[in-house]
Amino acid sequence: MLKVAIVGATGYTGRELVHILLRHPHARPYYLTSESFAGQKISDVYPQFRQLCDLPLEKLDLEKVAQCDFIFAALPHGTSVNTVPQLLQTGKKVVDLSGDFRLQDAAMYPQWYGYEHTAPELLQQSVYGLPEVNRVEIAKATLVANPGCYPTGVQLALFPLLAEGVVESEDIIIDAKSGVSGAGRTPKQALHFPECTENFKAYKVTGHQHIPEMEQGLSRAAGRPVTLLFTPHLVPMIRGILSTIYLRVKPLVTEALIGEIYTKYYENEAFIRLLPSPELPETKNVSGTNFCDLAYRLDQRTGRLIVISAIDNLVKGAAGQAVQNMNIMQGWPETAGLQ
Repeated sequence: MLKVAIVGATGYTGRELVHILLRHPHARPYYLTSESFAGQKISDVYPQFRQLCDLPLEKLDLEKVAQCDFIFAALPHGTSVNTVPQLLQTGKKVVDLSGDFRLQDAAMYPQWYGYEHTAPELLQQSVYGLPEVNRVEIAKATLVANPGCYPTGVQLALFPLLAEGVVESEDIIIDAKSGVSGAGRTPKQALHFPECTENFKAYKVTGHQHIPEMEQGLSRAAGRPVTLLFTPHLVPMIRGILSTIYLRVKPLVTEALIGEIYTKYYENEAFIRLLPSPELPETKNVSGTNFCDLAYRLDQRTGRLIVISAIDNLVKGAAGQAVQNMNIMQGWPETAGLQ
């Protein structure tokens, strides 16, 4: 069994990693760190793990990390940038779940994340971990930057269309809704139950940190700059992301052609489900899974293509995709532990 370290094991994504690895055929949690809960057991923090995983939670000790075979860094943005270089010095492969190594240009971090990047040399070494797009590079990587939750659903929806050049690369509008767990486990006033229940609101309009991540990946797919108008919303549910995307199609592009393109790219992908008409993606149908459900409609009246994607933000949008990346890096079936 692969001995796995989870650095930052008590956040929601850390919990999901433990949950997935407990059923993985080739890997198990071995060393768990937590600054806030050091001295307790993971089953004290999450009682669902009692008698399943009672590992102690410890402050980060690089010597103990070095005893493991693989590392997940599930730390907040701005923390991984200082910790991951130390983790790499152990000689182990790392999947980082923060945003600290997703952008190739260090100069973008002050604008979008609010801090100076202190390890710019690793940005070129890091491989962006969207398996359906980048698995060849992932297989050879030492450091994989796990994609953000919104960018996962959006890029999977748009990558084939932009790569085939059947839609315009400008005037792309993304209306996305996320459950509250996407904001993490740390208590915040705006996420307090009386504040967010029976409520529905937009946030970080024009300034969400996932915008450059999405534009970076989709520009690479299109071979030219892609500009997005992205508006995220908070929905009073625990988990799930639904993204509704509006694009302009090129002349003579038909709904049948769109279907052929999606089939070409995704018919053999284990975690992409192309829904037949009249079905549309729903968050409840992907909850707790590593699936991305996709559907599309071409509005002949307006010339707009509408693409809808649904994922679980904690699984395909975080921990599940991280395990999928680990599977690729280890040469295992991508579905291991995820079905």
